[in-house]
Amino acid sequence: LYDKKEKMLHTCFSKKTNIVIPNGILKINNGAFAGCFSLTSITIPNSVTTIGDEAFYNCTSLISITIPNSVTTIRDGAFYGCKSLRSITIPDSVTTIGKEAFYDCDALTSITIPNSVTTIGDSAFSSCRSLTSITIPNSVTTIGEYAFYYCKSLTSITIPNSVATIGSKAFSYCNSLRSITIPNSVTTIGDSAFSCCNSLTSITIPNSVTTIGKSA
Repeated sequence: LYDKKEKMLHTCFSKKTNIVIPNGILKINNGAFAGCFSLTSITIPNSVTTIGDEAFYNCTSLISITIPNSVTTIRDGAFYGCKSLRSITIPDSVTTIGKEAFYDCDALTSITIPNSVTTIGDSAFSSCRSLTSITIPNSVTTIGEYAFYYCKSLTSITIPNSVATIGSKAFSYCNSLRSITIPNSVTTIGDSAFSCCNSLTSITIPNSVTTIGKSA
């Protein structure tokens, strides 16, 4: 169901495996495709600017998705529990990746965050257990709490010079993480930020850091 006047997609009850969203839609509303278990692919038109909260929540069969350059915001829980999602392209237009946006996307192996993104929300990639690599651009200033929590296949990560805060438990239980360099821009490392990283053999903490949380 979509509102032609507001140009907003509200709810999809379809059991189709492939869906094409009509051109002219500006927003995919909160929970629009939540629980569409049969959905394997979807085409989002260039008119869409916002992907709402939990828009594709628990679309467990969704394999891949391309987000068009018109989208500026991926809101909280947008792809939460999309366990079959193997690849996703985030365009340069996106500035914010919301809380739990890709939480428990178990099949996702790699992701590139574009230079437009400034904030990686709390638990944004938490429990992405197959994620082996991620590129964080120089535009990011904050890595939220639990951002990469329990990404147990993540072996390395480069934190850019733009980041000032590493949130609590941001990399906790990243069991395969071997080494990490924290740049001179970081002032705060939150509680348990790197706790239970059992393979971590070296870490470099710069003089810029003024606060290191408990069990970091």
